[in-house]
Amino acid sequence: MNIYNLKNIQNVMDNSVKNNFVSGCNCLIFKNNKELGYFESGFLDIENKIPFKRNTICRLFSMTKPVTAVATMILVEKGIIDLWQNVSDFIPEFNNLKICINDKIQKSQRPILIKDLLNMTSGFSYGSDLNVAEKELSIFINEFLNENVVTKNDFTTLDFAKKVAQIPVSFEPGTDYQYGISADILAAVVEVASGMKYSDFLKKNIFEPLGMNDTDFYVPKEKQNRLAKIYEISERKLKLFTKCNLGIQNKMELIPSFESGGAGLNSTVDDYMKFCLMLVNKGFFDGKRILQEKTVEFLSNSKLSDNLQKCFDKKMEHLQGYTYCNLNRVCIDKGKTSIFTENGEFGWDGWLGPYMSVDLKNDLTIVYLQQITNSGTTSTMRKIKNIIYSSL
Repeated sequence: MNIYNLKNIQNVMDNSVKNNFVSGCNCLIFKNNKELGYFESGFLDIENKIPFKRNTICRLFSMTKPVTAVATMILVEKGIIDLWQNVSDFIPEFNNLKICINDKIQKSQRPILIKDLLNMTSGFSYGSDLNVAEKELSIFINEFLNENVVTKNDFTTLDFAKKVAQIPVSFEPGTDYQYGISADILAAVVEVASGMKYSDFLKKNIFEPLGMNDTDFYVPKEKQNRLAKIYEISERKLKLFTKCNLGIQNKMELIPSFESGGAGLNSTVDDYMKFCLMLVNKGFFDGKRILQEKTVEFLSNSKLSDNLQKCFDKKMEHLQGYTYCNLNRVCIDKGKTSIFTENGEFGWDGWLGPYMSVDLKNDLTIVYLQQITNSGTTSTMRKIKNIIYSSL
């Protein structure tokens, strides 16, 4: 391993801050269960010049999804959930699933399966102007949820699933790929299947065993000074973003009734690294087994069927060389990717730019955090990953 080459990561992050691509960020790398490097740059609060530090708390948004995948797999291992099982077995409202085609509503010919939620083949997006159903979903997510979280805060995770069950999907489940709210529905399934509030299930089965003490669906008062502010890029400048998104509160100060399995968690770089180390060690970390080895191998080896892969490739062009299964991207052809990686490497990113990567073959894990709107996998993160993999 060319450790010397990793120093270039600091240059990349410093330049991203200097050029207003990020307000602040940090990155933690482990290989063979040893810390390979930690880097930080910029501010968690630009206005007050508070540095972005190792204990900075960030909203994960879609990097919540891999946690929801693990929660689901824990129940699969116990025989409580079957991947081919109907979602309606847990949430009966999905028994009357409708489909919207060309603004015409009709009964769906196929139910949504658990694996459809894990693979984003349920038919639910995050809402759009495509048809009347998509518009209804968009209003529900972008207006009702965002308003409720800062007013009544009484709409629960299960309420969410029951509500969207009344909104038609945009294609027959299992026939197409569309990124969307599937993981939020899955969180409700976990609640019903386990008989526990979603956050309680995560704490008991993942967070507490791994010592993830800074990971939750809100940030208590005594930790608020560590919560990074959200910024958006406007005319090449960073502007403070103060709105809610996807039913996730901006300040994260209230214990939410809606615990989003697709976007709701916040964490630190060290906390989330514990989660990644558990995965790279095939389910085992710090004397605790969270998943069985074969389950983690399943996460690393899963692949969409050929017809669904074509749909994924068309809609997620930036992820050429990857597939999408179990709420994670999975590298299936590293020669086709736009980033240095390894076959079987898996993970995900988030709306504000956090990124995680687990590579079983190279025993390598990466966690990167930032808080800029509409980010996903950024150029900054691609540069960092290229540096890391070219150093192996």
